[in-house]
Amino acid sequence: MSATRTSRSTTRTTLRRSVVAAAVLPLLAVALTACGYGSTADDDKKTEVAAKGEKLSAENVRIGYFPNLTHATALVGIQEGLIQKELGGTKIVSQTFNAGPSEIEALNGGSLDIGFIGPSPSINAYVKSKGKNLRIISGAASGGVKLVVNPDKIKTLDDIKGKKIATPQKGNTQDVAFLNWIADKGWKVDSESGKGDVSVVRTDNKVTPDAYKSGSIDGAWVPEPTASKLVSEGAKVLLDEATLWPGKKFVITNIIVSQTFLKEHPDVVEAVLRGTVKTNAWINANPDKAKASANAHLKAETGKELAAKVIDPAWPSIQITDDPLAATLKTQADYAVKAELIKQPDLNGIYDLTLLNKVLKAAGKPEVSDAGLGAK
Repeated sequence: MSATRTSRSTTRTTLRRSVVAAAVLPLLAVALTACGYGSTADDDKKTEVAAKGEKLSAENVRIGYFPNLTHATALVGIQEGLIQKELGGTKIVSQTFNAGPSEIEALNGGSLDIGFIGPSPSINAYVKSKGKNLRIISGAASGGVKLVVNPDKIKTLDDIKGKKIATPQKGNTQDVAFLNWIADKGWKVDSESGKGDVSVVRTDNKVTPDAYKSGSIDGAWVPEPTASKLVSEGAKVLLDEATLWPGKKFVITNIIVSQTFLKEHPDVVEAVLRGTVKTNAWINANPDKAKASANAHLKAETGKELAAKVIDPAWPSIQITDDPLAATLKTQADYAVKAELIKQPDLNGIYDLTLLNKVLKAAGKPEVSDAGLGAK
């Protein structure tokens, strides 16, 4: 790979990721920012991948992702060259992001073609643009979210009442899930302030381990690797969110594409999807090698790999999948409406799984569903 090039948004991104999210921020900005999922990189970085072979319809394809385990398809697919192999002479220009806004801005501004991103940013960006900026074209990961607590203060789920529990950001995927769980328990919490029978403390994932050590929170409903970082500090897993979902599956990472790029370069998008499908198959067939590959790419991107005591328990809790689990995205949107964080969104057309299902069929795999939310 060539030398990395620091983007102009470095200062803005560093400032945004270095502070605890304020509850007074607008829902859209907050929900998008929460896509960081434990990232420790300070800079958005671009890296060009060497390409060999015949070019497709585009000179290059710009792919964005976060340096996090929930974006393992991108980490491993690029590290092992599995995506680039399918693109031939069309070069990957990969770019890492630390927050959803910068990735969505890049997609909207035409400097990013394809991105790995969470369900809340996907929903909010699609609704804000009135369905004109993106499509979800594949799934990437499921699960990897846990309720971890101080075992000296909390021993059962009922003990959560009256305690201070962190979520990454107001209105993000984990925050909405926790608010829904609280409501199902019959407890009351104001979704805006986080105050009520449980104190919901919106805390950046990078800050959460220190907040736990200081005693300012009693636990957290967070994704990996933050959950395992807390466990390494003495916390205990009280609940795995996967147990609350049918089949223990729910979307945590999607692959999105600019509608303009999809229309102009479907051959490139299809090639990327062939690469991600092959990457996911390789990850699932070689979990230990894939874990090492992901960690190697994390080190290359951030300068620091995850310790074994963090990555070893975190890795198996994340399911790598081609299926976008569309029904669960709709359910997550319904939870946000129930919590009065957003109005009922129109998600019709948010998916276009045509190319993914073509790739899956060619690979002898079953097609996946868009839950009735596909583009017409």
